[in-house]
Amino acid sequence: MSFEFFLRLLGMIIFAVGGLNVGVRLAALAGERPEIWAMTSSLIGALFGLILTPHFTTRPARTLRNYLSRLPAQQLVAGVIGLVIGLLIAALLSLPLSSLPQPYNTVMPAISAIVFGYFGIATFSMRRRDVFELFQGQFPSLTLGDQSRGLTPSRQILLDTSVIIDGRIADISQTGFVMGPMLVPNFVLGELQHIADSSDPLRRNRGRRGLDMLNRLQKESLVPVTITDMDVEGVEAVDEKLIVLAKQLRCAILTNDFNLNRIAELQGVLVLNVNDLANSVKTVFLPGEEMQIMVIQEGREIGQGVGYLEDGTMVVIEGGRRSINETIEVTVTKVLQTSAGRMIFARPSDSNER
Repeated sequence: MSFEFFLRLLGMIIFAVGGLNVGVRLAALAGERPEIWAMTSSLIGALFGLILTPHFTTRPARTLRNYLSRLPAQQLVAGVIGLVIGLLIAALLSLPLSSLPQPYNTVMPAISAIVFGYFGIATFSMRRRDVFELFQGQFPSLTLGDQSRGLTPSRQILLDTSVIIDGRIADISQTGFVMGPMLVPNFVLGELQHIADSSDPLRRNRGRRGLDMLNRLQKESLVPVTITDMDVEGVEAVDEKLIVLAKQLRCAILTNDFNLNRIAELQGVLVLNVNDLANSVKTVFLPGEEMQIMVIQEGREIGQGVGYLEDGTMVVIEGGRRSINETIEVTVTKVLQTSAGRMIFARPSDSNER
């Protein structure tokens, strides 16, 4: 028997007894026999008790438990500290308030406890960052200190819409480079659903790809991938919600969105950019080194040929136009790093000329 069912039975008995007493009193007022009145009101009370008991016992408790489980630890601790301080202030004021005339001497202390308790929780929750910074150095366990910019195996990572649609995170997550659990907020999932339901075929395919990648992530990732219903009130844009939520959870954002990357960095949020990772692991070539490359098309300038390495790096070959659809050996002359990625400039090696 579940605890909620037990409470339903208990509530049914209590309300039935209460209904019985009400029925007896109503019968006395009406001057009639109490049996019918008592039986009717007792049955009505039992029915109300059976239906309504969970609505003011287990269900509010479950809602409160779910809400507290979603709160970041720092916000919860700050709220408790604010509540204690607010109640202490109310206790100090209770002595002068109890000297007021009736009925204010009994009502005002209770009201002051409610008011100062609420404002204590609200104030400390909103200023929790400043509160914990006061203890920096004295209680290192309460603050992140110098670790606020680093990653640990327990540090959570928020995924944004673009990195899920991109799909490379599904492969990265299987390599072990991502150590912390990954979180996908419901508002990101909602944006994916909105894109998947778009009338534009391109956007619809991107959205469906994102949903498929998220499903693959949950099945194949080496770290947990959790969809959370944590939200940010008063903020509409998904990118802004991610930044605010990352601040609250003190976690990183995994993205390949350039604008989100810059805005988050300006606000002190750690950003993991998949594009930066991809550029970092590309093969490094220095001027003077030789490589073999297949020339597949003409370049922008006269006589140029263009080829691509296996990682997608563009190689511009001076005088390579005459070797289109051929694999030739070239010598690197310059490596250029641009916002779009790395470009390599080369010329045919002397061995090709011989």
